[in-house]
Amino acid sequence: MQELIPINVLIGDRTYRIKIEPGDEELVRKTLKTINDQIIEYKTRFAGKDMQDYIAMVLLWYATQLPGAGPSQAMVTSLTEGLARLEQQLDRAL
Repeated sequence: MQELIPINVLIGDRTYRIKIEPGDEELVRKTLKTINDQIIEYKTRFAGKDMQDYIAMVLLWYATQLPGAGPSQAMVTSLTEGLARLEQQLDRAL
């Protein structure tokens, strides 16, 4: 198993530092681009109170994509950790 590398990722308007396997970096960055592009699309198409609304919409969209075409387990773990940290920060802010 390769040593994990730290990277900074931007989801919505927040930056997170996560650790990933070096071979997953390209997939992580492509997935982040897809997620952030979808957030921008939802912000222009739908009314929402805050970024949490748009992230929730994108999460639902992403989770319902075609079976078998989904992210790797490492990606799921990274996104889950990032979303959990985002949720904690939102809970503290509210």
